[in-house]
Amino acid sequence: MKKRGIIFDMDGTLWDSAQAVAASWAEVVSDYYKGKKIVTAQDIQRVMGLTMDKLAAALFPELLESERMELLQKCCQAENAWLAKHGGILYEGLEPVLQTLYEAYPLYIVSNCQSGYIEAFLTYYKYEKYFQDIECYGNNGLEKSDNIINIVNRNGLNDAIYVGDIQGDYDASKKAGVRFIHAAYGFGSISERVLKIDSLKELPARVLQIFSEDELM
Repeated sequence: MKKRGIIFDMDGTLWDSAQAVAASWAEVVSDYYKGKKIVTAQDIQRVMGLTMDKLAAALFPELLESERMELLQKCCQAENAWLAKHGGILYEGLEPVLQTLYEAYPLYIVSNCQSGYIEAFLTYYKYEKYFQDIECYGNNGLEKSDNIINIVNRNGLNDAIYVGDIQGDYDASKKAGVRFIHAAYGFGSISERVLKIDSLKELPARVLQIFSEDELM
């Protein structure tokens, strides 16, 4: 019997942390730029999903790479602490959906975030019980497709669905050889026709549809 799993993206899929991230960065950025630069929630949303090096380049293009990464590290430390204490904005119906899916499939998270970010999310909402494994760019510097493959391999999955909201998520799922569901309520669009959900409550039925069709083939 196949071991099937569902792998989630974070930002734009499980929650929207942009406002909280911007708030947590405010003091760090202000100190570095002596009050002459502000990073807004819109700025954060614009770069959500990028790996940390690309995110730093997009937000702080005027800095040398070493300076960008030093500033980003300080911002991320402040961010993790803030999120673990205050959380973000969950998409409607998240926990009931997780409860439903958890009863049938192992659940995982793969994100391009820094180390500690996923843990802050899980700690604040006490969601550790739902997820068997997590991986992120900050742990190993690998692209999302590679980390999806890592999750699949080390958990012995024969079949998996990646749920994400932007083009990069879809591209990563294709490269990793897993199925994809577009969280169309999130931050981005997909250039190809793909199976989508317009709200989280639709996800269990979409997952069942995919796996049931596979059984009939």
